[in-house]
Amino acid sequence: MIELKTPLPGPKARAAIARDEHVVSQSYGRDPDAPVVAERGEGVWIWDVDGNRLLDFAAGIAVCATGHCHPEIVRAIEEQAHRLIHFSGTDFYYLPQIELAERIVALAPGDGKKRVFFANSGTEAVEAAIKLARYKTRRPYIIAFYGAFHGRTMGSLSLTASKTVQHKYFGPLLPGVLHAPFPYCYRCPQHRDPRSCAIECLDYLTDVIFKRMVAPDEVAAVFIEPIQGEGGYIPAPVEFLQRLREMTRRHGILMVVDEVQSGVGRTGKMFAYEWANIEPDIICMAKGIASGLPLGLMVYRSDDRDWERGSHASTFGGNPVACAAALKTLDLVQNGLMENAQRMGDYLMARLRDMQSRHQSLGDVRGRGLMVGAEIVSDPLSRNKAPAKRDAIVAACYRRGLIILGCGENTLRFAPPLVINQEEIAEGLDVFEQALTDVEAN
Repeated sequence: MIELKTPLPGPKARAAIARDEHVVSQSYGRDPDAPVVAERGEGVWIWDVDGNRLLDFAAGIAVCATGHCHPEIVRAIEEQAHRLIHFSGTDFYYLPQIELAERIVALAPGDGKKRVFFANSGTEAVEAAIKLARYKTRRPYIIAFYGAFHGRTMGSLSLTASKTVQHKYFGPLLPGVLHAPFPYCYRCPQHRDPRSCAIECLDYLTDVIFKRMVAPDEVAAVFIEPIQGEGGYIPAPVEFLQRLREMTRRHGILMVVDEVQSGVGRTGKMFAYEWANIEPDIICMAKGIASGLPLGLMVYRSDDRDWERGSHASTFGGNPVACAAALKTLDLVQNGLMENAQRMGDYLMARLRDMQSRHQSLGDVRGRGLMVGAEIVSDPLSRNKAPAKRDAIVAACYRRGLIILGCGENTLRFAPPLVINQEEIAEGLDVFEQALTDVEAN
């Protein structure tokens, strides 16, 4: 259970934050009203430097898929660290990287040949996908979607269209990137009723971009998050993904799915695109794949248009210790945690939707598995966004010992470790509703 020994933040936490301000880059998006100074973790629990025990509904931004310091992950890391920590997969070979690539290739869709490129993070995986798409197709243009978050390095940042602060003063960005409306059904970009929608937002690609801006045979790839993460935990409708796959295949455009946040069992399937029963050309992964160790990767269809030796590489990508952690992560996810994500996600979603009848601030509740968003609004009729109220709820949860993060302009994200059980979700939601009630009363 949550156990608070001091008001949050406690004296040791405040001292650590003061030290941080002198030496650590202040570009990070830390919330000054919910500052957790972590000392250790176990399962879904975090202990801060003052000994307070907090319930974690964020999982390090959906990274700690198997929970904090899962004993089997720790054992795999220790055993590999005793054998080999680094040897650079760019120039040499080692078995953990080969074994992980074999596992990932087996998970990717389709019967054709596939290969894996290893990196250290999600943004690097996306950078690799940008380069590979242009290399394979010899085409210059790339399409992404409004609300997307694909990373912060210059290429992936060019695809990102989530918040202006992420772009400000960094231009000019990568040329040849175009954006289209994402199917944000609660706030439909085409002002359609979801009950009668014919996925008109997809028509923007054919009726505007392909007719007025670039010909489809100049487009190398379309990048899409099956569930937008930083953009607000917004799932793309199944029909949208299916029609997008048909359109890209028709024009010889590569379909790249960014599963950095939605992958590795978080939605109740290994990848979120599987809910639409499609086969993308390239999949980008990171975050939960190694249960907290830095690892990103891209798996792609391999053919005679593949890039040549020396055209792209990464010194630390596919580090043997990270690969060992990833192999054990996949074991755990495939042997129970993925199913647990589905069951616990159903319970979480049902509880939140029940709260909607009691709380005018709870707008849309959406997601899959343990990737659930709750949009905070001024009232359910106007649906006016209430970002200040959302931020106040995050802070109120923190003061009660619940760690939760926002996303988008006004959404709360529920992304606990996949090991969470129903009692822990119930405790967290009880705290969340108390915080919500207090914020609504003020």
